[in-house]
Amino acid sequence: MIIAHHMAPPPAERNNRRQWMAAEPGNPSAHVRIGDETPAREDNGRVRRTSRLASVALVAGLAAVATVAGAAAAPAVRHVFVIAMENHDARQIYGNGDEAPFIQSLLADAAHATNFVDELPRLASEPHYIWMEAGTNAFADHTFTTDDRPSASNSTASRDHLVAQVADAPDLDWKAYQEGQTRRAGACPISKHGRYHPKHNPFVFFQDVSGNPPSKDNAYCAEHIRPYSALAADLAADTVASYVFITPDLCNDMHGALGCLGSSVKRGDAWLKRELPALIAWADAHQGAIFLTWDEGDDTQRVPFLAIGPRVKRGYAGDVRYDHGSMVKSVEELLGLPVLPAVAGANDLRDLFEPGTFP
Repeated sequence: MIIAHHMAPPPAERNNRRQWMAAEPGNPSAHVRIGDETPAREDNGRVRRTSRLASVALVAGLAAVATVAGAAAAPAVRHVFVIAMENHDARQIYGNGDEAPFIQSLLADAAHATNFVDELPRLASEPHYIWMEAGTNAFADHTFTTDDRPSASNSTASRDHLVAQVADAPDLDWKAYQEGQTRRAGACPISKHGRYHPKHNPFVFFQDVSGNPPSKDNAYCAEHIRPYSALAADLAADTVASYVFITPDLCNDMHGALGCLGSSVKRGDAWLKRELPALIAWADAHQGAIFLTWDEGDDTQRVPFLAIGPRVKRGYAGDVRYDHGSMVKSVEELLGLPVLPAVAGANDLRDLFEPGTFP
């Protein structure tokens, strides 16, 4: 509120026994004269000045009200993290204290979904990851059905996907962190190498990220898709993007690969136990939400899904039907983005969160 300071009224006006209301924050009537009726002989100029003072005060008062309303509408979630695990049914994870004790411990503070379905039960991993990014695997120029590497014929020019929206928003940014990514996979990691596989990195299949054709030297891609080891420094420096996608390597995401020892579930659970506490602490301190998801099931169409963060319903099990389109829609809503047509009909994840979290 701007407080106006007024000079004492001239002698002729003092005879009118005028009073002034004190300027009060949020008071639209501040500065408006009260007291006797204005004499009929008061000139029009003085009336206009009084009117202008009242108008300025009213505008200032309304601005204060608008500021309060704007503060009340501030987003409840400012950062969303997605961690993508692999190839297990809900029944293989929930209640599996022998192989997944850390995940069981998370359930007390997290909200989890019991009816999260695999939208593409007969297709490979890659189309599922594309769905996590766009709410569909089918575009006007290409439909993803295989685990092939990105190429001119296995990519899309569509901008109807999540990180394109984030990139277009003035105050948002995104990053993906890929464990196992090395220089041999490319600065823009479009090639498989070691325990990194592009089929688990949806962004390299979108030409507005990786180029047309996708290129290992694409600068925009290299800036936004980083080795997983870079995340710790970003957390420490508080330079974390608004939207973050994390893919563990083929051993740690429960997928399994040559040289991965022991149970894939145990190994993935151990990785989460080692890596997740620091991320949870950061999310708690910075209005974050973490979505722990699996790309597809093993035998059934029900996959595990956990929502973690200060705004979730602690210990809650929700039975609303969800799929990866629900996750896309929820990221959009939480970050104030428009909802993509492909996910307009999906249920968002608001049932897993405290009231007032979603706009």
